[in-house]
Amino acid sequence: MAGIVASPNPTPFGSLFPGSNANPFASLLPSSFPPGTPQHIVDAFRYSDKDGNGFIDDQELKAVLSTCNHGFSLRTIHLLMYSFTATNTRLMGPKEFTQMFTSLQQWRDVFEKNDRDRNGKIEFHELQQTFQTLGLNVPTAVLNLLLLKYDRTGKSLALDYDKFIECCITVKGLTNKFKENESAATGLATFSYESFLLSVLPFVVA
Repeated sequence: MAGIVASPNPTPFGSLFPGSNANPFASLLPSSFPPGTPQHIVDAFRYSDKDGNGFIDDQELKAVLSTCNHGFSLRTIHLLMYSFTATNTRLMGPKEFTQMFTSLQQWRDVFEKNDRDRNGKIEFHELQQTFQTLGLNVPTAVLNLLLLKYDRTGKSLALDYDKFIECCITVKGLTNKFKENESAATGLATFSYESFLLSVLPFVVA
């Protein structure tokens, strides 16, 4: 049976999906800005952290990203927060915010590069190319299902930037979870019922 196969080649976009065995229901620990963080990222975080507690919540993250040409739905915001914190606290500290912000700059470039007809949407072959860039060989049947799921109109089978990010986070994130439990690159993984639910549900209920 065809599956989602990870390429052995490294990808520069792996930082968007750090992957972790951490409990998604754990608490987020305080963090700090990594050395050399650009000042505009520091300023964006501090502006959003209205109470100065060292964290921003989902609404604050949505607002600050909207000012930086990343207008995301709240669901995509929740997926981003989960991907970078490995928790469902829906809070983000300076370190996680910096990693996410830097990765989104890369992702904007990926979206624009693969939007070859410059219509502001990613179609089937463009999405296929994107996953290949990520080191994923996603079967045609799965690509079709993804386009049906994430196309806002349900007709054009194309993804705008928000849904493109949501789709890629979900596929790559679930693939990372699979690979954490995979046996020696066999394409087979063993999950307990609890670990399966903990792996999948954060992407479903975001």
